[in-house]
Amino acid sequence: MNKPSSRKKIGVVGIPGKWSTEVLADRLEAQTGFRAVIDMKDVELRLDTNQVIWKGLDLATLDGLIVKKISEVYAPSTEDRIHLLSHLESLGVKVFSPTKSMGRLINRLSGTLALQQGGIPMPKTRVTESAELAFATVREYGSAILKPLYSTKARGMLILGKGDSDEEVQAKLAEYRQHNTIFYIQEALDLKGRDLGMVFLGGEYLCTYARVAGGDAWNTTINSGGRYEKHDADGQLIELGRRAQACYDMSFTTVDIALTDQGPVVFEVSAFGGFKGALDGCGVDAAAAYSDYALAQVGEGK
Repeated sequence: MNKPSSRKKIGVVGIPGKWSTEVLADRLEAQTGFRAVIDMKDVELRLDTNQVIWKGLDLATLDGLIVKKISEVYAPSTEDRIHLLSHLESLGVKVFSPTKSMGRLINRLSGTLALQQGGIPMPKTRVTESAELAFATVREYGSAILKPLYSTKARGMLILGKGDSDEEVQAKLAEYRQHNTIFYIQEALDLKGRDLGMVFLGGEYLCTYARVAGGDAWNTTINSGGRYEKHDADGQLIELGRRAQACYDMSFTTVDIALTDQGPVVFEVSAFGGFKGALDGCGVDAAAAYSDYALAQVGEGK
């Protein structure tokens, strides 16, 4: 067994026990001999001593932190956790990805606006607080998806189809409104049961995998029974993904892209990116690559 090649200490912010969190911690530990899987609910900011403490460890003494998952589900409170990490940045700890970039992607609206301002093709999208305007938009689109501003893996999304009566549409809008102040409405496109995840590390392209829907699911997420496959992206598609992720400053991310009859569109750029799709779909150990990248950034990589 090779001895660790680095004395640098990089912690992993994530969900203890989750595969993606633990495999990243494994890769870092193999290179550095140091392991810390940090659940943000156990972190304390001590402004009187200017410390950020986790289980007795002053996180400001670390060389870096990789944020693999900051919370199980996205919520406004997730942004509070990012503020705590931003204080560590101010103390000189390298955070991957930068907290400003992650913060823009936690909220779906701010993430969407960055893509819009970057000239990235997206599905038709409208945002309003008005239930009346939301109803009119759904009827104009024919088929639409209601998306919460804070969600991952299609959680909380509602599909409204052409076959829904006015009463059914209004009922779904009312159901959505119980948990959301703003209606984020996106035209439902025919994905033919397939969309893509394009992986970037430090702005450089790694690979593209496909998510293929399982059964009658309307979305392709693995949570809904989807599976991963390799996809050979052409140069134009890779350039679109590169432009989309360049709207932010992400250390590691996945760009969600769909191929439609009107051309490729970008749904979103991930705040954290995924390892499983790269591994199962492309055979790429993105966790190992991310570990190498972070160590190089803090000054002691391969």
